[in-house]
Amino acid sequence: MKFEQTARFRADRVGLSDEHFARFRRVVTEQFIPAAERHVVDVGSVWPKSLRVKRVQGAPGVWEITWSFSGPDGRATFEWVKIDDQPGIRWRRVGSHAIFSEP
Repeated sequence: MKFEQTARFRADRVGLSDEHFARFRRVVTEQFIPAAERHVVDVGSVWPKSLRVKRVQGAPGVWEITWSFSGPDGRATFEWVKIDDQPGIRWRRVGSHAIFSEP
């Protein structure tokens, strides 16, 4: 699975501690990618409950993943895109729940 990052995602990443971003990368590698690949084959496949993947209300085409509610809390948003004519993920935002309430 290929990925893209928005400029906002890259800016958010700068504000994360190395530990926080490492946790995100580990969750993406170990859980999210395998689940996303299953989802491409079968859109009815179930996402791991620990990831809390769901559509973002009021933002068509945008999904969120929440991998932690504590120490530090972690959330990212993404959308499905085509990259080199293959299904891919565009990461939009990453960080704690607080950044998602910013204007």
